[in-house]
Amino acid sequence: MSPAPYGRRGTVRGKSAAPRRRGPGVRLLRGAGYAVLPAELVLAVCLVAGVRIPEPAVLAAETATLLLLAVGAWVFVRLRRRGVAGRDALAELVPEPVLRLAGHELRLLASLGLWVARRRVGVRAGETPFPHARDQAALMYGFAFVCLVETVGMSYLLAGLPVVHAVVLVLDVYTVLFVLGLHAASVTRPHVLGPDGLRLRQAAHVDLLVPLERIASVRHELLFSHEKAEGELDLAVGSQTSLTVELTEPVDAPRLLGRPRPVRIVRCHADDARALARALAGALAEARDAPTAPDEDAPTPAEKAADRVPAGRAGTTPARTAPSPLPGPPASA
Repeated sequence: MSPAPYGRRGTVRGKSAAPRRRGPGVRLLRGAGYAVLPAELVLAVCLVAGVRIPEPAVLAAETATLLLLAVGAWVFVRLRRRGVAGRDALAELVPEPVLRLAGHELRLLASLGLWVARRRVGVRAGETPFPHARDQAALMYGFAFVCLVETVGMSYLLAGLPVVHAVVLVLDVYTVLFVLGLHAASVTRPHVLGPDGLRLRQAAHVDLLVPLERIASVRHELLFSHEKAEGELDLAVGSQTSLTVELTEPVDAPRLLGRPRPVRIVRCHADDARALARALAGALAEARDAPTAPDEDAPTPAEKAADRVPAGRAGTTPARTAPSPLPGPPASA
């Protein structure tokens, strides 16, 4: 089966499609976005800080922002009507790093709901999940509690500054949700072993599918220190990894903002790493012992025998020769 259903986050794919060439209208729209949106952010910061800005300037900025969003929505609809996929159409208008960051935040928030509903992401029929979030639970809960205490403290200290109090309160609450979302993403996205291969994940930002045919060896190896090295990926949980997977050829594990990262060694952690190592070793043995389909282009035995007949004599039977005469009786003395 193809690994395509796993999306763009750290999967093994074939040759990617050639990037679309943006028209001048789309390039102009992206350039306007680079100018208008930062200006809108600066304007919002000034308003929150109490800086008095002339109403015509505020009105012009808001009008430009709304016009930019309206034109962007119109271009998106036109691209969709031309048959462009939704993500590709959005990538025409929004830079890839921005899309990845926004997608990461949305996945974290969605993981909170999935965590409450006790649902898992990306575990299909016939696949075996291996959880990996148990050893980080205490740390994440403690971090969330500290952030919650900070939220209460800052809310009390800034009670006399309503605007600053509101801004800091929103940031603090979002920080608590962010920390809990990181843990929820790890709980709802376990490692998965299936017919496509081994799918390794970490929170909502790493999703790597390693085909079985590319796995050279797997071993249970408990490590607590990891030095950064080229071609190695460490998916540590609670500062530890317990499984090392070596590959025959590199696979691409893109970074958070989409930068390619080929790796040949992957270290990860699982709540029951020995069980994952045994299951993966069994899957590798089955994959290597599975009979291969016959090659339709391979020559048959009859064709191989015909190829051994000398040229010019194919299709003929060699002529029979006369028998040799019998030897005469021996001469008498």
